[in-house]
Amino acid sequence: MKFLPEASAYISRRNGLQRLLLACGSLSFAEQTWAGGQIEEPLVDSVRTALSSAIQNSAPPIPEFANTESRLKYLRWLGAMSERLKKKKPDWETRKEFLQSVWYESKRAGLDVALVMGLIQVESNFRKFAVSRVGARGYMQVMPFWTRVLGDGDAGKLFHMQTNLRFGCVILRHYLERERGDMFMALGRYNGSRGKAPYPSAVMGAKRNWDWAG
Repeated sequence: MKFLPEASAYISRRNGLQRLLLACGSLSFAEQTWAGGQIEEPLVDSVRTALSSAIQNSAPPIPEFANTESRLKYLRWLGAMSERLKKKKPDWETRKEFLQSVWYESKRAGLDVALVMGLIQVESNFRKFAVSRVGARGYMQVMPFWTRVLGDGDAGKLFHMQTNLRFGCVILRHYLERERGDMFMALGRYNGSRGKAPYPSAVMGAKRNWDWAG
């Protein structure tokens, strides 16, 4: 695609400014969203069945706790994360529902909650209806082909919060298992940039915004 000289000059200045701000630490990962782009690959029947089963389980995202201590720890986490997310989601009920669902789906998939929050920050900047240039959708920027491979083919469901988080977490867990626990490679595969550093580095950098010692 060719641009008029004025447009090319503007794009050059804009990109130069972004590089300068990043170098100075003034432009956060939250302002630098990445286009999600998982690549469709053949799945053996056993893997497809397992993933489909994980997606279809319709249990509501209601945390359950073995004891009072673990419940209180969750509530402290919820309060801390709520303060950090307030600028992105000003409404308390919306924020609470989102955080509860992220916590539930992350734990369900055996993932670090801070990692999933970092991935959401980088992928969509916490925008429920985000759509990338390659068609990835929602908070975790899930590619529509996954609804055909694992669900009923209705890509519109990826704009439903819990459905999007369920798909995203199950897919990331799948990639992590394929990469034998190598998070760097799994994150690259999630973004369609396997083996390249910028995306995994961005997610791990954003993850620090959501780390919590409890």
